[in-house]
Amino acid sequence: MHHPISMSNSCPLDYRYGRADMKAVFSEESRIQNQMYVEAALARAHASLGTITEADAKEITRVASLDVVSVDRIKEIEKETRHDLMAMVKAMTEKCEGDAGKYVHLGATSNDIVDTATALQIKGAMEIILKDVEDFIYTLAVIAKRERDTLEIGRTHAQFAIPITFGFKIAGYIAEMIRHRERIIECMPRACAGKMAGAVGTGAALGKNFFEIQRRVMQDLELTYEPAATQVVGRDRYTEVICLMANIATSIERYGTEIRNLQRSEIGEASEFFDVKKQVGSSTMAQKRNPMNSENCCGLARVVRGFVTPTFESQVLWHERDLSNSSTERFTLPHVFILTDEILKKMNWIFEGLEVHADKMLENIESSRGLVMAEPLMMKLTEKGVGRQDAHEIIRESAMIAEDQKRHLRDVLLEREDLKGVLTKEEIIATMDASNYVGGAREIVDKMVEAAENVTGRTVA
Repeated sequence: MHHPISMSNSCPLDYRYGRADMKAVFSEESRIQNQMYVEAALARAHASLGTITEADAKEITRVASLDVVSVDRIKEIEKETRHDLMAMVKAMTEKCEGDAGKYVHLGATSNDIVDTATALQIKGAMEIILKDVEDFIYTLAVIAKRERDTLEIGRTHAQFAIPITFGFKIAGYIAEMIRHRERIIECMPRACAGKMAGAVGTGAALGKNFFEIQRRVMQDLELTYEPAATQVVGRDRYTEVICLMANIATSIERYGTEIRNLQRSEIGEASEFFDVKKQVGSSTMAQKRNPMNSENCCGLARVVRGFVTPTFESQVLWHERDLSNSSTERFTLPHVFILTDEILKKMNWIFEGLEVHADKMLENIESSRGLVMAEPLMMKLTEKGVGRQDAHEIIRESAMIAEDQKRHLRDVLLEREDLKGVLTKEEIIATMDASNYVGGAREIVDKMVEAAENVTGRTVA
């Protein structure tokens, strides 16, 4: 028996990804409402300069609401006009009492309204992202402080290097996210820019009051504005903000990749929370505990980056403007913001429940049979007067023997005749204590936790 299949939910954002708050920013209703807010702000600017009456501006402001102008009526008019913005203008005009309808959209071109409304959407979206980032910074700081002294092996080229602490690893993430926070704050005035400058940016239809109308509209809406527009605001602004979201998403993928690696069966140093009572890791392998949420974040981050190329291409418009950017931006802006918000919140949740296996971290350090302490041993020899290059060769030779014979590096060193009288057994043992060789890791954690407290305004317990 065949059942009818709905075609209304063809995009995963419709049924799988995205939080309600961010989706609301980019909903069709939000877009139309923001456009009406801009029309109302334009009317108020005109009234403030005496172009129209205060009563007319008040009436236009009254009808600039979805409680007065319905989406259905706008859609009905659009079928005739084949122009979505003019359909909204006509719908607003219909609802105006008296002569106010004559002054809806006075002196403006469509993209004055569209781009300025988009700036309002971007502003709302960036405020959500900023809050996401600050919440994540705080979560990271809690872990960094808690795991300040938790020894872990540092890895380079996916090979054992020298000891760090897990808190130190997280401190690096804090520093990165603080930089993203700074970028958001710096970018917002550039990204949240509208225009009220007419068909090609000269403001001719707005007359002698052009500059003041534009200034007052944007002040009313708490936006910046394009000082030398074409028919649109410069798309370099959109490129900057989309690239910033891609940058943030890539950081999230980096953290997700680290969790996925640390959760590998042969490493086992950290893992996502797993509900052992209900959660299923595999439909056939009942023992599985997979880092599915981290994998999900990594995959979605790649989708975010995928929107960077069409964003750059939409920057290249013919003359004072063509329409090739419009269809692209209907995809890029909502998808990028919705998915970046999604993975920020998800990664925050992952870290809130992250299981840190300190015993396994220590076990992995010890599994190296002292080889990871080659560097401090070399430095200790230089303190004893051995030349740096000679010290390096002594430790290198010993490490190769230890690795080949599957012995502890300490035992190989104790057998070397050329080290007798240079290093005592006690000195070798103390030098090979991993907890004594993490440099300024703990202090770096303290500094980054303090920095996190400063930017979030929250004390880390």
